[in-house]
Amino acid sequence: MRGGGLLVAGTTSDAGKSVVTAGICRWLVRQGVKVAPFKGQNMSLNSFVTREGAEIGRAQAMQAQAARVEPTALMNPVLLKPGSDRSSQVVLMGKPVGELSARGYHGGRQRELFEPVLACLEELRGTYDAVICEGAGSPAEINLRRTDIVNMGIARAAKLPVVVVGDIDRGGVFAQFFGTTALLSPEDQSLVAGYLVNKFRGDVTLLEPGLDMLHGLTGRRTFGVLPYAHGLGIDEEDGLRVSLRGTVRESVVAPPVGEDVLRVAVCAVPLMSNFTDVDALAAEPGVVVRFVDRPEELVDADLVVVPGTRGTVKALAWLRERGLADALARRAAEGRPVLGVCGGFQALGERIEDEVESKAGVVDGLGLLPVRVRFAPEKTLARPVGEALGERVEGYEIHHGVAEVLGGEAFLDGCRVGSVWGTHWHGSLESDGFRRAFLREVAVAAGRRFVPAPDTSFGALREEQLDRLGDLIEEHADTDALLRLIEEGAPEGLPFVPPGAP
Repeated sequence: MRGGGLLVAGTTSDAGKSVVTAGICRWLVRQGVKVAPFKGQNMSLNSFVTREGAEIGRAQAMQAQAARVEPTALMNPVLLKPGSDRSSQVVLMGKPVGELSARGYHGGRQRELFEPVLACLEELRGTYDAVICEGAGSPAEINLRRTDIVNMGIARAAKLPVVVVGDIDRGGVFAQFFGTTALLSPEDQSLVAGYLVNKFRGDVTLLEPGLDMLHGLTGRRTFGVLPYAHGLGIDEEDGLRVSLRGTVRESVVAPPVGEDVLRVAVCAVPLMSNFTDVDALAAEPGVVVRFVDRPEELVDADLVVVPGTRGTVKALAWLRERGLADALARRAAEGRPVLGVCGGFQALGERIEDEVESKAGVVDGLGLLPVRVRFAPEKTLARPVGEALGERVEGYEIHHGVAEVLGGEAFLDGCRVGSVWGTHWHGSLESDGFRRAFLREVAVAAGRRFVPAPDTSFGALREEQLDRLGDLIEEHADTDALLRLIEEGAPEGLPFVPPGAP
């Protein structure tokens, strides 16, 4: 089956394209199919560094893990990292190539990227038995169809069959399926093979009459109804999608090992990036992680995390405006734990010199760590390995800021002063031994009788989550029909649903 393929599109953003793509990848690899994920263009602040030093969307790295292959830049050739509502950094084949406004990108640059995107897909199809592609947003964004390189544009060019995913938990899924199809041109519609319902709660027999009517209206079948699954905790793609204030990261259902729980508050800074760093904390029994934006919400926290951000200077201003900067300073003076990661680490330092990201020049940091940061035009992309707290640590780096550490105790590539830690390393808390050692230190400093579980494996938990996605596809989708689509393409003679694209 060399070169088979499928595009997983969605009626909306966050319909479930990423997890469905991962689930299909995991199901296929369990059938002995050599499979790879692909997303031509991704917009996300959650990214990952491959072993060759390329930056790609974290969702594609997760999908590669689901497929049991090493992630590469081929799997996400274009990554857009928003810096504001109107502009993004463009990352091509894992390296930043400039900053563009939305108008500039959709006005011409996007089409220039079509050939390299298509070339990446064709290279993957020449290497793997199947490539499962993920779309972006909705394929029915008719204002963007002319320059589309990720939805029907890539499907048409590569002759990929398309399955459209809809989130029924939001309501209106039948109208979404019908409207998405009816707004596509006849040529695009000929590739839309059918639909996949996501996040269904209840008795599926009550849904079946609607699915039959949808088939009668569109001539297209529904390939499965996936039930709502709690606690998947799979990497999210877009940190800008919703306000995260008060959001609690789901943890494993297990009681704390010690007498106390440990409360972690994550400052929901603007342009927050790689907030998935705290998922490893949330995986620990007895650790409660939530996102906050008020100083009073730090009072009962045992650990405060200042996470990564695409706008360190903007995040600093936000921390000061909200009163969080003063609350962090009080915590440091009282010896209460604070951890800064990447942009958060930079914000905890003494001074930032930024002529690259914000172009704000010299800006005072919070002064909690003896660190000075200068933003360089070149982005640091690395997969470092080191040791801290007597344990081996692996991480990844994605930053323009170059830190000069002027004192304190060495901590990974950053430093520690009292109960304040800072590092550029994302993903360090996924190293189990280090995470346990770090949480023990936090518990002592916070005066909590918390004990990390001795056997929590973040990697094993992630594998279990990916297997659950594979199970959802295997148990609730028509896998025989999906496999035929992947091998043979969209069926001939799919009817046109008027009115079609103008």
